Amino acid sequence: MEVATFSKYSWIDFVFSVIGVCTFLADWGSDVWLAAEFYRRGDFTWFWVLVGLLALSSFVVQMFSWFWFQYDRGLPGSRAHTEGAAAFLADRVKLSCALHVLQLGFLCRHISAIRQGFRVWWRKEGGSEFAVYQTHDLSMLRLIETFCESAPQLTLMIYVMLHTNKARTVQCEFPLGGEAVVSIAASTTSIAWMVVDYHRSLRSFLPDKAKQGWGSSLVYFLWNLLLIAPRVAALALCASVLSGYMAAHFLMLWSVFALWAWRQGTDFMDSVTGEWLYRATVGLIWYFSWFNVKDGQTRSRSFIYHSFISTDGAILLTTWWCHRDPVQTQSYDLALLIALPLFHLFGLLFKALYYCCFHPKLWRPPARDPGPPNDLPDAQVSIRDFSILDSALSSKLVNKRMAGHVGRFYSREMVL
Repeated sequence: MEVATFSKYSWIDFVFSVIGVCTFLADWGSDVWLAAEFYRRGDFTWFWVLVGLLALSSFVVQMFSWFWFQYDRGLPGSRAHTEGAAAFLADRVKLSCALHVLQLGFLCRHISAIRQGFRVWWRKEGGSEFAVYQTHDLSMLRLIETFCESAPQLTLMIYVMLHTNKARTVQCEFPLGGEAVVSIAASTTSIAWMVVDYHRSLRSFLPDKAKQGWGSSLVYFLWNLLLIAPRVAALALCASVLSGYMAAHFLMLWSVFALWAWRQGTDFMDSVTGEWLYRATVGLIWYFSWFNVKDGQTRSRSFIYHSFISTDGAILLTTWWCHRDPVQTQSYDLALLIALPLFHLFGLLFKALYYCCFHPKLWRPPARDPGPPNDLPDAQVSIRDFSILDSALSSKLVNKRMAGHVGRFYSREMVL
């Protein structure tokens, strides 16, 4: 079995890190701008809904970041790794705790990744593997942030446009002017960038012979975009006519999805509290898009999920069609009724195309050499181990968070 070769930190990784922090700051700035406009215009309901989404998203991301910080500190030789790599927070626990309480932990991770990447790429210093380790964590945190903030916020903004009856496809009139356009564009960009960045992180774990080209990332992006966009639109359309029922719809589906994640026996986090946070987050992700969380029977679970979501989407569209105002929606109702199911169908076809033509069909997590007695079991960290400082230290670390998702994503069972 071929062991995955280590991917050295490159200028592309540095560019992705810089774009990632720029996207994060732009998204955050547009959120503050939009919230201020809601408040200034007296739309206090939407203001508090938006603030609630931002606060919940930030809290969830900071919790994940803090849990991972504690886990990384407990790994063998973590102090030497962080000091040698000149990590931004290093081993300063109190400082890290304060930054996470102030909701700045995620931003500091971005800064740390850029700093470490600059030292490795530009100054040619050591710590390349630690820089890659950091980018993998950021990729997963951006995924969580996207479905906790960007996807719900995009749904909210479309709902606001529909609710105020100013979504005109010809005149392009928006209820809040430029800030609404900026917010929608920022949320859409954030979702699109997350898709490409997450898939790029997955690819970095593959052995050389299974490396995928950018064509696979394009198909992966189209598959997710064409499935997420109709889902968000259907939710917003139904909310525009039955807003009260959509809250019950979300709570019911989110609870069911979280319990389904529990029934699958997920083992992503290192504590019981962290694991339930992860399951609750997976329930939120499943409300918008498919996300594999467990080995075995992947194809059957994916089929069940997409069948359920397709049925739910059809019910949402039918409900909107029956309760819409035919006069106010006549400029776009029929077009949406036809386009959204077609986009969803194309998304499923692109997913099938990906697994038939681009998915590494013969890839397997490499078998690990016998480790010391306190080594983690293969079921937990099965993909790749590496030294943090380019073999300068003997201790081994595994980014088991990303590696576990790689093992599930590249499972043979998903080959169609």
